[in-house]
Amino acid sequence: MASISHSPAGFVGTSASDLLRSSSNGVNGIPLRTLGRARFGGSSSSTTTRRDSRVVAKIRKVKKHDHPWPDNPDPNVKGGILTHLSHFKPLPENEKPRPITLEFEKPLINLEKKIVDVRKMANETGLDFSDQILSLENKYQQALKDLYTHLTPIQRVYIARHPNRPTFLDHVFNITEKFVELHGDRSGYDDPAIVTGIGTIDGRRYMFMGHQKGRNTKENVKRNFGMPTPHGYRKALRMMYYADHHGFPIITFIDTPGAYADLKCEELGQGEAIANNLRTMFGLKVPIVSIVIGEGGSGGALAIGCANKLIMLENAVFYVASPEACAAILWKSAKAAPQAAETLRITATELCKLQIADGVIPEPLGGAHADPTWTSQQIKNAINESMDELMKMDTEELLKHRMLKFRKIGGFQEGLPVDPKKKVHMKKKEEPIIRTSNLNIEDEVKKLMQQRLNAKESSVELPESDVNEMIEKLKREVDREYSEAIKAMGLKDRLAMLREEYSKVNLQDQLMHPVLKDKIEKLRDEFTQGVSASPNYETLKSKLDMLSELSKIKSASEKNKKSATLKQAVNKKFVEIMNRPDIKEKYKALEAAIENSAGQDLDHELKEELVKMKKEIELELAGAIKSLGLDVEVVKSKAKEISEQIPLDVKVKVEELNEEIKGEIENVIKSTDLKDKIELLKLEVAKAGNTPDVASKNRIAALEQQIKQGLAEAMNSSNLKEKHEELRAEISKTIESSAGLDGSLENQFPKEDGSTYDEQAVEMNVGANRSFA
Repeated sequence: MASISHSPAGFVGTSASDLLRSSSNGVNGIPLRTLGRARFGGSSSSTTTRRDSRVVAKIRKVKKHDHPWPDNPDPNVKGGILTHLSHFKPLPENEKPRPITLEFEKPLINLEKKIVDVRKMANETGLDFSDQILSLENKYQQALKDLYTHLTPIQRVYIARHPNRPTFLDHVFNITEKFVELHGDRSGYDDPAIVTGIGTIDGRRYMFMGHQKGRNTKENVKRNFGMPTPHGYRKALRMMYYADHHGFPIITFIDTPGAYADLKCEELGQGEAIANNLRTMFGLKVPIVSIVIGEGGSGGALAIGCANKLIMLENAVFYVASPEACAAILWKSAKAAPQAAETLRITATELCKLQIADGVIPEPLGGAHADPTWTSQQIKNAINESMDELMKMDTEELLKHRMLKFRKIGGFQEGLPVDPKKKVHMKKKEEPIIRTSNLNIEDEVKKLMQQRLNAKESSVELPESDVNEMIEKLKREVDREYSEAIKAMGLKDRLAMLREEYSKVNLQDQLMHPVLKDKIEKLRDEFTQGVSASPNYETLKSKLDMLSELSKIKSASEKNKKSATLKQAVNKKFVEIMNRPDIKEKYKALEAAIENSAGQDLDHELKEELVKMKKEIELELAGAIKSLGLDVEVVKSKAKEISEQIPLDVKVKVEELNEEIKGEIENVIKSTDLKDKIELLKLEVAKAGNTPDVASKNRIAALEQQIKQGLAEAMNSSNLKEKHEELRAEISKTIESSAGLDGSLENQFPKEDGSTYDEQAVEMNVGANRSFA
């Protein structure tokens, strides 16, 4: 630096332009002529006072400039001397990243350790372990091959994010003969997350641009982890215009988790910058090839990815949302990322099937970071092959090719048969819900009831299809009203969870867990108590009443039809029995004996014959009726007949004994393991449904037999059996005296199955426990 001491008179007559002139004329900002006048004076006049002036120069000590190139650059270096100007240089040894093992690669570590240990032992002992080392290395290579040929989508995501994976500039310097990086968006900023430049491959010039991640933490911070700001996309846009103007084909490398989404980027117009790139790329008149070398995230990747051809490395991924973000949205947990990655179909092979990607570049076993040079060579081959194809197209054909590539994504043609594999995953078509007003349904039900009444009066049978159709319609309406009531009460989510749990139990062919049963009961009770407060309760109640009325009508109609059919069958059986030769002969013999008595009282022997004949016909008819499933009705009818003959005090004793038996049965069930067996029986019956298979029938029968046997043993050990025998004898005497015949309770009501009354009580109890089904 220079400083000057001078008189103020020295600047008299100096113009402003002289003062602002550059330092090429003298000391910075001061012309030399001024300095001369100040030094020697401007005139020899005696009136002029001579003044001394002097110039003093001081040298400022500064740090020697650290040039980005060496002192003696090699002129033969690959890429030329300008390569030394690049900020991307080989990392020093202390900054190189360490080998990183992914979680799913850890099984290979044991083999690696064994190989290292054997080699170390060979070096220490001097013995030959080459065979063992070769065997272990073969095992390692086979395990590596098996692992990397069966990768899951989420594992490919982890490989695409590997810290040691080659970056954009790694590949560029491997595939180009010359490369010069171009900087700046001409708006005041140079985003380091996107790198652009001109390079040559096999003598052909290209414009390169791509996302640049760091090779260590320091570089990642500098490169913002490969997440560009709007400045980066505007820099890429400027280079696109530059390439389009000079006719350079464009090659883009995609490797970003997404555009940087902070407040400042949004203020600077992140969305506008991406949208502008998308619009511009579809109008560029030069071929464009995009290569996904890592992960391509959302619009941040697409902003330089609207190309004629999109090629992906084997372990690269391309997605609209990361698996973790998708899992957090859909499954409410990032732990579902593996499922999300599989569902999103983000791998190279899947995207080629969907015709989003146009090719897959192979990677070495272990990923691109295992052999970056080989991977770069495969990328170079793919670029040359794609550019050879695209360079043959004229401008119009090139633009049309790029447009059609994106227009066909997600396209389909109606009328073509759907692939069965795809059809399995397609959403089932939902039938439109037709809402019917409550008044219309009431009118339809009233009209149907009137038609049935008129048909009954005119003895004309109305078709059952009308009633069935109306019942189905009401069922759908009731289901819809129930769904609305559940939704209004806030029980929809709980019901969905219980349905899912119940479906899992059915799929796994297991019995319902008591905890699940309690949940269902609790939800049902809660719904029952709160349904009256739901806004559609009145409509629901009205439709339920109509459904109940129609169901009763249908049930009565079916019962009448069944009764008429059974009546015909019983009459037919009775006629068949009476027309049997032996019965006919006995009947005629008795008829003749009665006629011979000539109005006199029948003797005792003839009465016995009549009773015997009556019993024989009853037994035959009972057997025939039993084959028709009417044994229960017959027994009930006979029991009613007996009940009329039993005195009132005996009936009271029977009721008391029944109550005592019922209480004893309940005590036995509570005090033994019969309760668990009964619950198990209920579950089996509910699981079997209306059409149980053979295995279910056998299990149900075995459980019933165990329950009957347990109850019978408990009843026999008590004093109830003695009371039952005494009451039975008293009833028998009453019936004999009233009927005037010699017989007993067993004779009047023989048990064809040979069961005791204790077993009958057990049968009644088991039937009651199964009544829920």
